[in-house]
Amino acid sequence: MQALRLTLMCHARTAAQKVARFPLDEPVELDWQALRGSRAASYKRAPTLLCGPETRTRQTAELFAGPATVVDALRDCDFGRWRGVRINDLQRDEPQALQTWLADRDVVPHGGESVAQLCARVEDWLQSLQGQTGHVLAITHPFVIRAALCKVMHALPVAFNTLDVEPLAAVELRFNGRWRLRLAAMDFEEELE
Repeated sequence: MQALRLTLMCHARTAAQKVARFPLDEPVELDWQALRGSRAASYKRAPTLLCGPETRTRQTAELFAGPATVVDALRDCDFGRWRGVRINDLQRDEPQALQTWLADRDVVPHGGESVAQLCARVEDWLQSLQGQTGHVLAITHPFVIRAALCKVMHALPVAFNTLDVEPLAAVELRFNGRWRLRLAAMDFEEELE
């Protein structure tokens, strides 16, 4: 049985990430047009390229020379009325709502999507990939990557908020009858010579 290689990559940095603000549909900070295709040679064979529907994921996918297929399951969590709000402002104005949301993945004080709903959406998407083979590169969001890692690692719900995903960070998963997390070694050969 041939394995599926799934690389989940976080979109490039946005202004919202710099100021710890829940995202809007903003662009990435880097000059993605000048860098279009700059990461196309990152893999020996071009992977199937997927991305979420937001501007920041589509622009990041352009680094890999596209075309990327937009997949709704890769969309960011719906933060409802908290979209565009700084976390520091929530800590000041709605501390109890924020703490409740962080502690209970089923609550939705912002009126959007709960973490449990997000995790179920990502789990369904992962399940839909299980019959595929080859390499899939999915450009998505920190919350989606956290949900996928929790599923693959069979983590307790509390683990969701303990994972930090930096811009352009990538994690590789493999499916060959079951999901596995693959941690790749860095190539230090040139430095060691």
